[in-house]
Amino acid sequence: MTTTESHTNVTAQSLIERSNRLGADPRNTNYAGGNTSAKGTETDPVTGEAVELLWVKGSGGDLGTLKESGLAVLRLDRMRSLVNVYPGVEREDEMVAAFDYCLHGKGGAAPSIDTAMHGLVDAAHVDHLHPDSGIAIATAADGEKLTETIFGDKVVWVPWRRPGFQLGLDIAEIKDKNPQAIGCILGGHGITAWGDTSEEAEQNSLWIIRTAAAYIEEHSVAEPFGPALDGYAALPEADRRTKAAALAPTIRGIASQDRPMVGHFTDADVVLDFLAHAEHPRLAELGTSCPDHFLRTKVKPLVLDLPAGASVEDSIARLKELAVSYREDYQAYYDRHATPESPAIRGADPLIVLVPGVGMFSFGKDKQTARVAGEFYVNAINVMRGAEGLSTYAPIDESEKFRIEYWALEEAKLQRMPKPKPLATRVALVTGAASGIGKATAEKLAAEGACVVIADLSLENAQAAAAEIGSTDVAVGVHVDVSSADAVQSMVEAAVLAFGGVDLVVNNAGLSLSRSLLETTEKDWDLQHDVMAKGSFLVAKATAKVMIEQEMGGDIVYISSKNSIFAGPNNVAYGAAKADQAHQVRLLAAELGEHGIKVNGVNPDGVVQGSGIFASGWGANRAAVYGVEEKDLGKFYAQRTILKREVLPSNIANAVFVLCSAELSHTTGLHIPVDAGVAAAFLR
Repeated sequence: MTTTESHTNVTAQSLIERSNRLGADPRNTNYAGGNTSAKGTETDPVTGEAVELLWVKGSGGDLGTLKESGLAVLRLDRMRSLVNVYPGVEREDEMVAAFDYCLHGKGGAAPSIDTAMHGLVDAAHVDHLHPDSGIAIATAADGEKLTETIFGDKVVWVPWRRPGFQLGLDIAEIKDKNPQAIGCILGGHGITAWGDTSEEAEQNSLWIIRTAAAYIEEHSVAEPFGPALDGYAALPEADRRTKAAALAPTIRGIASQDRPMVGHFTDADVVLDFLAHAEHPRLAELGTSCPDHFLRTKVKPLVLDLPAGASVEDSIARLKELAVSYREDYQAYYDRHATPESPAIRGADPLIVLVPGVGMFSFGKDKQTARVAGEFYVNAINVMRGAEGLSTYAPIDESEKFRIEYWALEEAKLQRMPKPKPLATRVALVTGAASGIGKATAEKLAAEGACVVIADLSLENAQAAAAEIGSTDVAVGVHVDVSSADAVQSMVEAAVLAFGGVDLVVNNAGLSLSRSLLETTEKDWDLQHDVMAKGSFLVAKATAKVMIEQEMGGDIVYISSKNSIFAGPNNVAYGAAKADQAHQVRLLAAELGEHGIKVNGVNPDGVVQGSGIFASGWGANRAAVYGVEEKDLGKFYAQRTILKREVLPSNIANAVFVLCSAELSHTTGLHIPVDAGVAAAFLR
């Protein structure tokens, strides 16, 4: 390793460490917001001479989790030469493509629109961040005056300009003309700071952020959002979460009229406080300002204009009225500003829905996107509080918001997104999902793009199974006793609060006691029917209600059994309960079809591996009935099938996926045998 290569690695590593520190604190910047850079030298492998390079966070990356692969690497001599061919602000979008001709080697990540700011500013290290305190100053009506008052000549005000090459030129000129300055406030947008070393740039960034926050804290009026509104205070926690769960399916349906969305709910104090005060309707209508904010949240939210104590029924009725108005308003916004060159409207549904006394629902193409949208609106609330506390909140003009929201470069970024998986945006709930068929099914549905709620009698096992699948953005574990209507309702409420609603339900919870008719007790009979027949009924009833309210269709799948068709020895209670489940499929398919809800079943047989039922004594009993060793039971079942194949949990999971996929969109009331071929259980 040469000396210059070592120096280059140190430069990039120092930049990554600085970025991670800044991005780890939400007071400094929001998720995937802002960018950082460092300049240094490396030996050109072609000429053997030193070449000046720029390392800068690439497009779409997140500072808090930035790695070397997320850096774009460009030659500074070529970047600076772009100034000579810059065609002017009306054509500045063309400069983004020109960055590709400045890349060094393989170049790393794709350069972002802010690359010019970092490359053209004459400083070795540059940070561009979106701190709440900085944006509060940037969006205040007298932000320029406040900048001078708070920072003196150390920080310079930059009037709003859309991110791009011209903004980079503007900031470069400001630094040249203000050698005493350590950074600037970008009107309506955020902050930029610089330094000769990485440490100096970081300290300058933090000084601006903390100085702004301290000034707001000291000089803000007592009630930035106005006086408290009578009747709009937060409901007690249990009451607001119950109401949130009751409203969630309707709200998700409102947010999914153009395309299905996954939801996130928060009742954070900052949201509840905002909604409890008089100015929240005016401020919400003004919308967000920082581009990162409104690209994630749309230009403004839908706000329920009823007090916290309004009934669920009245709230739903009003939300539906407001949804119509919101869509009309958004269409008018698009029509006011769209040109023949503008991308088509991307949907008129809200991404943020605010309910006084209850909290905020946010939406996106997946749980992470929905959660981050909510976090961005919390940032926006903090910005409004700071701006209103010192002055008046004055976001950028609506026309500028439209220019960014429907920017050709933003559209190109969206078009580059990978194709979604088959079950993307769908929320699946699987009962008995901590082991065996249920666990395999949950894993399959998650692998195909669904968010998954793993419900099981053991909360500990459910949470462990969910953690194996991924973060809570992908899977959550909840407790349920499916024989209890109250427990089932609690499970469904947990599901809708986790992901916004439910689209795909797998009735899998079950147990079996292998006993002859004369040995089967009334308790044995009741237990198996309570869990499988009654339990499936309770789960289907509670989740169908959610699906109907969402108006998004859905799937209910019953994991029944070969024994619902085939009469085998010593399982009268189990076989009868499974036959009950099998007929529920037909009955519910006939009843729920008008709501676009498909109901189908899977009839497994001989699924020994990973099975909770077989492990709990059923396997030993069945082995005794058939006169084989318990360890050989799977092989025994395989040999009695037509295909001579052992049936695994993954085979059942695959059948569930197929039933819920687009390929079987017109199929309901069907039972699929997954038994490797048992002629006696053929459907007739």
